[in-house]
Amino acid sequence: MSNRTDSVDLLESTEAIETVADETLDRRERWVLTIERGVLAPARIVWADLRARVGILIISLFVAMGVIGPRIVDQPRTNQGERLEPAFQSLAHPLGTDAVGRDILGQIVHATPNMLLMILSGGLFVTVMATVIGTVSGYLGGSTDRAIMAVTDIAMTIPGLPLVVILAAVLTPTNPIVIGVILTINAWAGLARAIRSQVLTIRRTSYVEASKAMGMSTASITRRDILPNIMPYVLINFVTAARNVIFASVGLYFIGVLPYDDVVNWGVMIDLAYQGGGLQSMAAAHWLFAPLITITLLSFGLIMFSQGTDRMFNPRVRARHSTTTADEDGAPSAPAGDHK
Repeated sequence: MSNRTDSVDLLESTEAIETVADETLDRRERWVLTIERGVLAPARIVWADLRARVGILIISLFVAMGVIGPRIVDQPRTNQGERLEPAFQSLAHPLGTDAVGRDILGQIVHATPNMLLMILSGGLFVTVMATVIGTVSGYLGGSTDRAIMAVTDIAMTIPGLPLVVILAAVLTPTNPIVIGVILTINAWAGLARAIRSQVLTIRRTSYVEASKAMGMSTASITRRDILPNIMPYVLINFVTAARNVIFASVGLYFIGVLPYDDVVNWGVMIDLAYQGGGLQSMAAAHWLFAPLITITLLSFGLIMFSQGTDRMFNPRVRARHSTTTADEDGAPSAPAGDHK
């Protein structure tokens, strides 16, 4: 009944490369080739772009601040120092203190881990949901496509902000992972429709039709022919979703929708600084500007990273930066693009 043949099974296996290569590769050489194409070539492309390097450095700074920072910076507490001590006046409180004497640097550092968890959970929720739904709907088509898109359209018609406010008020979440998911609860719908449109175009291309004609499985076609072509769009939207989580969480903490008793968050800092006269008094301005600059810097790093990594999925750029394993003399071969 099945139209699959042994040759199709071979094409879907890792041994396919041995079949078409001039020389048979052993297991070690296949691993080296896989690492070269899957890890080293993308890393060279990313590092060759100034924007990506800037983005990586900024994101690495925040990751280090979230992982190591709480271990070396004291938990913020009242009466750590003088009230409203200005920034850059002492090493004990380099960013100054707030109206109750809490160290502002300590508040920023201890708010970072939860913010990173929100960003990661919200970004993954949006991109995974949208990619799965959009790809399945676009590739399968027919009644499956119509049913999935009907649900997607319903999700798109629900106003996002009121829904998030209601969920936050009802659930009063405190777990940062749950908060990240709530903040992006229906953000996947628009992205799923956009991905479906791209998949509809890709599935009619000649190489996808050839894969179907050879009897390759849907999973294999999706993994090898569909997903690599939509990954740049997915990655950029992951960063967009991450930035939206930052702004949404800060905004909801600022207006008091998200509960923040005993919670350290940049939005809480902005709210308290605003109430404490951060806009009216220069003496309290550092209290307000510190979290604002932190949010802007993280958002800027994410944008730089997404713009730089966009080149990583360009086949021509990948070819220029990919080098094969060492040749017979032990020297690495020239980049593929130089042979053109």
